[in-house]
Amino acid sequence: MRLIYSLLCVLGFVTAFPAQADAPSPNQVVQGLVDDLGKTMESRRAELSKDRESLLKVIDSIVLPHFDIDYASILVLGQNARTATPEQRARFAKAMYNSITHRYAEGLLKYTEGRVRVLPFQGELNDKRTLVRTQVVLDDGKVVPVDYAFRKTKDGDWKAYDVIIEGISYVTNYRNQVAQEIQKSSLDALTTRLESQGAKALENMEQGDKQ
Repeated sequence: MRLIYSLLCVLGFVTAFPAQADAPSPNQVVQGLVDDLGKTMESRRAELSKDRESLLKVIDSIVLPHFDIDYASILVLGQNARTATPEQRARFAKAMYNSITHRYAEGLLKYTEGRVRVLPFQGELNDKRTLVRTQVVLDDGKVVPVDYAFRKTKDGDWKAYDVIIEGISYVTNYRNQVAQEIQKSSLDALTTRLESQGAKALENMEQGDKQ
């Protein structure tokens, strides 16, 4: 649960920036998003807690422009990405994203200002992999180190594709689970399960809104 919650933190940290001559650095992206997320939850928490459809739309609007879902899904598939068709990869990427966000969207509602501290960047930017180091304060007061991996796209934008919590990479951890399931069944079967999982989670949220 902590892994997913922290992943949602990085998902929630993605929003559009005003046009600039130079794209903001990964640290600037995260710091700006931390501030923006805090303001958004402070002003809309009550509204979004009662309207899950709007909550999901908020997540979609702030995630998709700056989170490299396609690249992350290829890393998660690992060697299985080589034998998958472009259609299978695209379907899996969408199913993976929806499964996570639909199941754990409410995690964003718990975010409060000051929960995440962005540490000063050290070293040089690497277009293939640059880490933004943060500290996340959990509900029990424990401080957990969380790193966000960014890469620079061909368009010159920095996009997040992985979150590393206490040294454990979400991509690596999920890739091991995916590989085992594909070996037992197939990529299509796994994708179908994720699609059903995401749809079921959305249905449960909608039922909760009606109660």
